[in-house]
Amino acid sequence: MRWKILTAAVLVTAALTVPAAAATRLALPEPSGPYRVGETDLHLVDAARPDPWVAGPRELMVSVHYPALLVPGRAAPYMLPGAAAHFDAVTANQYLGLGTPPGTDWAAVRTHAVRDAPALPGRRPVIVYSPGLGEPRTWGTAAAEDLASRGYVVVSADHTYEAPEVQFPDGSVRTMVEPGDPDPFLRKALDVRVRDTRFVLDSLARLPWLTVDRVGMLGHSMGGAAAALTMAADPRVVAGVDLDGNLTYYDGSPMPPAAEGLAKPFLLVGKDGTTDTGPGWTAFLAHTPGWARQLKLLGSEHASFTDAEALLPQLGVGVGTLDPATAIRTQRAYLAAFFDRWLRGGDGRLLDGPSSRYPAMAFVS
Repeated sequence: MRWKILTAAVLVTAALTVPAAAATRLALPEPSGPYRVGETDLHLVDAARPDPWVAGPRELMVSVHYPALLVPGRAAPYMLPGAAAHFDAVTANQYLGLGTPPGTDWAAVRTHAVRDAPALPGRRPVIVYSPGLGEPRTWGTAAAEDLASRGYVVVSADHTYEAPEVQFPDGSVRTMVEPGDPDPFLRKALDVRVRDTRFVLDSLARLPWLTVDRVGMLGHSMGGAAAALTMAADPRVVAGVDLDGNLTYYDGSPMPPAAEGLAKPFLLVGKDGTTDTGPGWTAFLAHTPGWARQLKLLGSEHASFTDAEALLPQLGVGVGTLDPATAIRTQRAYLAAFFDRWLRGGDGRLLDGPSSRYPAMAFVS
């Protein structure tokens, strides 16, 4: 988990200027599963819970990717225009340090989901996706589309006022609050994420085509920590993945899953080279009595576990030393193997040891 976002957020001014759009039209990689993918957005209001950051009830925007019927339709937008403008002007370079050219048209990124397509009949296992600090929920769209193409329903939520930008149906764009002291902000933000995720699951339970009594959770950076904390708090989350996210707080103290372990299967996948996840991950593995693995994607960077791996090379910006297609193919295989094993009863043999088919994935423990 990288904390520079906490400092960068304080420096951002409210005024945004939208530069001329870049010529390159970016595209996500094709999903690898057998199903067409649909996508819909949900505006959820928790009238019973005051928003922890501002006055008013808690409101969230959620994207749902799912296996869909083969019907014509328009592609789901990657980002809505207001959110895309803020991502370009502020988030991409001031928060995330991506080094992308100004004027990149993030709203025009080609996706492979059909907006509001009819869902394929049948109940599907659910996976919740939690983005990193300073990342919008859309920054994990490639993974969501791929898992949906393999038969999962993937639910991605923005955590309003902690997320860098969230556009609501009325067109308003709500941006990150000033974080102030990093450690209290981090602790509060993670607590809010757990509450948000549990509310999202409660809301989805009302939909007749979803079953949320046994779900998986996947998160990048701070989202990986949120996955572990949510698993500890909610029995419905039965399997989780942390993609390069610390399990320690800003002051270095261990989060509860690191101090106490988890009784449910949990996968740690880290970047290559020098990393700051070591203390929390070591403690987690030492205290976890159940199934756990730590893997390392050779040649990767922190951003390799997001859409940066697919999109930045199209802008001439490198992400690690591993070939992007290999990085994406490898991650997809291991995520699918993990969730197939624990949500569908698959054999999951890919998780038992190194594979000659995926030499870039190293087993640490």
